Amino acid sequence: MDEPRWLDEHEMAAWRGFITAGILLERRLDQQLKEDAGLSHPQYEILARLGDAPGGELRMSGLADLLLTSRSGVTYQVGQLEKAGLVTRRACPSDVRGVIAALTDAGRERLRASAPGHVALVRELLIDVLDRDQLAALADSLGAVGRRLRDGAPSG
Repeated sequence: MDEPRWLDEHEMAAWRGFITAGILLERRLDQQLKEDAGLSHPQYEILARLGDAPGGELRMSGLADLLLTSRSGVTYQVGQLEKAGLVTRRACPSDVRGVIAALTDAGRERLRASAPGHVALVRELLIDVLDRDQLAALADSLGAVGRRLRDGAPSG
């Protein structure tokens, strides 16, 4: 069996920095949204994706794909949002197996009210910490990782 390609000092620093920043960023965003808007970060992302969609609605399967989550995960979160009156679900007219999630007026208002605080925290914690070159490098780097993962590249 071949010896693993262990991470060197620079690679380990990049890996640990990525993991630490990702976890802390997600925690802070989730905390802010819960305190300010009564939403979890995944719920906010659902409202944002629906808010960006034509007519404020998307098929549940498409929503799960956009959010990079399982269909059961998005079904649970949309169910919570539906109970709060922020989203409705209905059958897809073109496919009996499909379900459409739609933003309600209350959901659009919650999104409108919560977006400024969310964006301000994203700026504070990530965007304004980096200069333009660092932001470009981050976008390029994480874009390359995302493309590789989406394309299903072999893990080793």
